[in-house]
Amino acid sequence: MRSGVIKVKRGEQLKAHALEVLSRLRAAHPDAHCELAYETPLQLLMATILSAQCTDKRVNMVTPILFRTYPNAYALADARQDQLEQIIRSTGFFRNKAKSLIALGKALVEKQDGEVPCSMEDLVKLPGVGRKTANVILGNAFNRNEGVVVDTHVGRLSIRLGLSKQNDPVKIEQDLMPLFPRQDWTTLGHVLIFHGRRVCDAKAPKCDICSLNEICPSSTA
Repeated sequence: MRSGVIKVKRGEQLKAHALEVLSRLRAAHPDAHCELAYETPLQLLMATILSAQCTDKRVNMVTPILFRTYPNAYALADARQDQLEQIIRSTGFFRNKAKSLIALGKALVEKQDGEVPCSMEDLVKLPGVGRKTANVILGNAFNRNEGVVVDTHVGRLSIRLGLSKQNDPVKIEQDLMPLFPRQDWTTLGHVLIFHGRRVCDAKAPKCDICSLNEICPSSTA
């Protein structure tokens, strides 16, 4: 921690700091986007479930055959567990993920006429879908800013940048939302994730090349 940097900012000062962080991250990562490959809300939902404890790159290697084999919720609901497991095996935790995907398909067929709902309330009722996953779907598939995606990167950077002191993803999200315009919530998640993957590494952050180093309370540059 650098000396002379205000560790805790309050009120408008914190909001101004947050907006400067967003501005710099947007400039540093103009290509920030959801890196999961998809064409439909269902495809994104399936891919997001697979992405737990797995890289987006690995998921994108698996999903082409997954989407061809199970093109809709009805096909997914009727999937054989063993066949689905073989397709998604390389993503890790494949047995639990296969169970979640089949349960998801059945829930969509039984409760949503086979369609992915576009509300937070309905999404979080689906098997394997928590608030983070729901935010991914709403922000990217439906262009709706209902919250901020808080994954490990967003959580880590939020603490390092002085935007939150919480460790729980839901509490971090609650800290972030008032600091940024609602229309920027999805973008915020994208740029923080890009920055976390490319610059602000968990163990070896590249503070010397970081565009935030002069305003980051945790910078060692």
